Amino acid sequence: MNWRIIFRSLKNKDMQKRLFIVVGIIVVYRLLAHIPVPLAEPTQLRNAISSVLGQSDLGGILNLLSGGALSSFSLVLVGLSPFITASIIIQLLTKAIPRLEELHKDGESGRRKIQQWTRVITVPLAIVQSIAFIFILRQTVLQGGSTTLADPTMMEWIVSITSMTAGSVLLMWLGELITEQGIGNGISIVIFAGIISQLPQMLASLISSLFNTSSGSLNVFNWFTLPVNPVMFWTILIMSIAGLIVLYFLVKINEAQRVITINYAKRVHGNSNYGDVKSILPVKLIAAGVIPVIFAVAFLSLPQFVGQVMKASGNANLLPTANKLITWFQAPNAGSFTGSTAEAFIYPTLYFILVIAFTYFYTGIVFNANEIAENLQKQGGFIEGVRPGAQTETYLMRTVNRLILFGSIVLGVVAILPFVAEYLTYNLTGLQGLRLSIGGTGILIIVSVALETLRQVNSRALMVTYDDFDPDELLDSDKKKSKKRRLFKRK
Repeated sequence: MNWRIIFRSLKNKDMQKRLFIVVGIIVVYRLLAHIPVPLAEPTQLRNAISSVLGQSDLGGILNLLSGGALSSFSLVLVGLSPFITASIIIQLLTKAIPRLEELHKDGESGRRKIQQWTRVITVPLAIVQSIAFIFILRQTVLQGGSTTLADPTMMEWIVSITSMTAGSVLLMWLGELITEQGIGNGISIVIFAGIISQLPQMLASLISSLFNTSSGSLNVFNWFTLPVNPVMFWTILIMSIAGLIVLYFLVKINEAQRVITINYAKRVHGNSNYGDVKSILPVKLIAAGVIPVIFAVAFLSLPQFVGQVMKASGNANLLPTANKLITWFQAPNAGSFTGSTAEAFIYPTLYFILVIAFTYFYTGIVFNANEIAENLQKQGGFIEGVRPGAQTETYLMRTVNRLILFGSIVLGVVAILPFVAEYLTYNLTGLQGLRLSIGGTGILIIVSVALETLRQVNSRALMVTYDDFDPDELLDSDKKKSKKRRLFKRK
């Protein structure tokens, strides 16, 4: 990452325009997250939802990924969940239907058709989820004794469902607009912005708990007393150190890759020689990125969602099944994940397994060993000691499977880190209600999206500053880095 080139590119008008567009779209998204659905009087609706969220964990992960849209029941509450679900469906069908697989290999035109079908499937999914959200909220609020959503008219149902569906489609469109600017994946950046927006609220909660001295103050070696809660002080200190360590390893793991050297055969055409060069094929340790975690969260939210719908229906025969689905697939927190029951471990265990499964699944989509082996053979490339064709494909598959095995386990461990932290916090300190809105999953998404966005910003910066690019500057930078490495090794 060359920060000097990035800062220099900020003087370019095209770069400024792209960045302003992305920032403007994020601001629009955050404004939309505070516009409530026209279902009831906004103040009463917000109070009713706050009381519901205070009694249950209806939308822990959903509220995180939607950037707090659940707490205000905003237009973008459904968010990108329908689009992510549609993407999963299309990718599964791509592997199952040969015609779709051929279309996927048909270059940019084929991918555009598949993307268009994904958008079409998103709309009915958004409608279904909008109906379910309103139905669940209405029944839950009525059970709490509030009459805020007692009897909505048919027109209110139509307007609310239409507005929520339009909000989901609008969010998908905003994400694609960001992608078109060439400085990052729009869908990932929207999720990134939603997670970051929860950071001030989490910090305010921690600071408030830190300076709550009702149970005593921190005595430092009997020299002086600090006006802070001693338990919260040590908890926050340990959490901060652990967070920095996790952040460091996440960056290292996200950037780790296996470099395979590719040789190209020498060809003579007339008086010119072609080939006889070496290239590299970098294979990332986690080629699927953060997508498996998002897929796993979306998949695990479905059973609980179905349970909420069954419970809200009021059918006594469905109530036992609904309660089991809600209990088994509820994201644990410091108040419920005490480890006293076996059901509490169902969600983190399935979460860990699904992250590993989706890592293998998505890596198989983004890294096609057969296609890479065929392209290398056509271009006259080969891996040293490996015959072109079938043996190259086998070698690549064996290499990728080894990387996936380690990478998927690391992803799974990082995904369940918040549950482990909250379990230890609750059992060691007895603190309840300390909900870490940005846990291992959030940190993983933030790190992955930030690094990928910076990488694309760096590529765009190289493009816009190509004319005044100085190779000696890059050479000097490499020499400085080499010198630092040598000094570090001597020490």
